[in-house]
Amino acid sequence: MSIKPETRHQRIREYGGRNFETACATIGAARHCHVGMTIDDHPYVLPMACARREGELLLHGSVASRLMKALADGARCCVTITHLDGLVLARSAFNSSMHYRTVMIFGQARVVDDPEEKVAGLDTLTAHLLPGRLDELRPSTRKELNATLLVALPIETFTTKVSQDPPDDTKADLDEEIWAGVVPMRTVYGEPETAPDMRFELEPPKYVNDW
Repeated sequence: MSIKPETRHQRIREYGGRNFETACATIGAARHCHVGMTIDDHPYVLPMACARREGELLLHGSVASRLMKALADGARCCVTITHLDGLVLARSAFNSSMHYRTVMIFGQARVVDDPEEKVAGLDTLTAHLLPGRLDELRPSTRKELNATLLVALPIETFTTKVSQDPPDDTKADLDEEIWAGVVPMRTVYGEPETAPDMRFELEPPKYVNDW
C-alpha cells in the first residue's frame, strides 16, 4: 500500500503499520466501528455494525438513513475501529497511557446492489455479529431487503496502530515509591436474558451460552 497523507504516522511511529493481516485481525475482533464523514459542511461520526468480507468492510443501514445515502452517493469517509485492551499506569500522569489496537480505513464505498451478493453480504454481517445464529433465523423478506442498504468499503487505504508496551517512566521517576504496571481490559458477555414475550419454554441455545 502506498503512503498517503492520511495514512502517514506523525507520532509514535513504531506503533504504526500498514499490514493487511493486522488490519483484518483488528476488524475481525470488532462488532462495531465509527464512520466519519462531512455532510452539508457538517462533520458526523456515527457508530455502525461492521464485518469484513474478503478485502472489503461491510456496512449496512436503512435506505432512509442520511449517512447511508451519503455513502451510497460516494462520499469520502474514514472508518475507525479501536479496541481498548488495558490501562498503562506509569509513575506520572504524563507517561501513563493505554494498550490498544486500532485501524483507520479511508475511501469511498460502493453500493452492493446485486441481489445474491447483497444477501451473502448481509449473511456475513449476521454470522459475524451473531455467530452461530444464522442457520436458526428465518430468511429475510423482500420488504426487509429492500429497506436495507448495504455498502462495501475497500480495505486499501488504511493505517493501523497497536500499543502493547509496559510503562515507560523516566529514570528519575523509577525512584518514586509508586506502583506501576498494566491493568488489562476485555469485553465479556453477561447472562442471557429471555425476551418477555417468549411463547415457548426454551433455554438459550448452546452458541449463546458459548458467547
